[in-house]
Amino acid sequence: MLQLPTYDDVFAAAKRLEGHAHRTPVLRSTTADERWGAQFFFKCENFQRMGAFKFRGAFNALSKFDAAQRKAGAIAFSSGNHAQAMALAARILGMPVVIVMPYDAPAAKLAATRGYGAEVVQYDRFKEDREALTRRIAAERGMTLIPPYDHPDVIAGQGTAAMELILETGRPLDALYVCLGGGGLTSGCALAARALIPQCRVYGVEPEAGNDGQQSLRKGEIVHIDTPKTIADGAQTQHLGQYTFGIIKRDVTDIVTVSDAQLVEAMRFYAERMKMVVEPTGCLAFAAACAAGDAIRGKRVGVIVSGGNVDMARYGALLSGAAAA
Repeated sequence: MLQLPTYDDVFAAAKRLEGHAHRTPVLRSTTADERWGAQFFFKCENFQRMGAFKFRGAFNALSKFDAAQRKAGAIAFSSGNHAQAMALAARILGMPVVIVMPYDAPAAKLAATRGYGAEVVQYDRFKEDREALTRRIAAERGMTLIPPYDHPDVIAGQGTAAMELILETGRPLDALYVCLGGGGLTSGCALAARALIPQCRVYGVEPEAGNDGQQSLRKGEIVHIDTPKTIADGAQTQHLGQYTFGIIKRDVTDIVTVSDAQLVEAMRFYAERMKMVVEPTGCLAFAAACAAGDAIRGKRVGVIVSGGNVDMARYGALLSGAAAA
């Protein structure tokens, strides 16, 4: 029987993260409130260390290592934010870390991961199995594998974002929208919401092209899909995890989807009205809330802005309409 993490784990993670993770701001927007007839509360993880919520889960997981694990170090596979989060967390905690990344990973993310002190092992995503490669290196070096989302300590760490949002708003939220890739953030936030504001409706949000989570929730079992083509690169996962799906099917109200065009509109709103750079994946939650119509009118709505790591040339192209998915 799979032992799912609980809100107690989220609370404990918050204690470990004190003094290490930023307590990111909760911002308001009068324009958003008036345009969509709701009260929005934006939890801005784009201002988190290394630019995304992923730092929370990575640091929480690594901080629980015993002396032997710290000496041997950690290993992870990722082409994006989890790579940078693991690298930074390991540097803070003084342990070695190896990150398995594809040869075609964004140059900026490769540079950032190496810049934080990680050893990067690259692979061909079209010919090699990253999970098999990572497990082999872990076995050879005695390192502990921390996956991007399907790990109890990672889930608990991510849930601290919603915990902070809920405690700061003062009054209960009616709805909480969270971006959904592998499900670490959504499941962690659901744990916090169900414990602190059980009446709140929690929505995971995926890109239309990558709705494996939505299919899984409807079917009642994990559905695997091909790598989706979407500008939301952080949500190009092919399936949920055992832990994340277990929490999502129990605690999440529904999983909804948005188009790439809706993501660009949300990016533009953040840039023009709130003066924030948000990556496409980080716009999933707000894009879905904007499309909810009467369901949010007059409601207090929490939105997790999951990250701001985006190539500036790509960002400009998307906002100008010059880039395709």
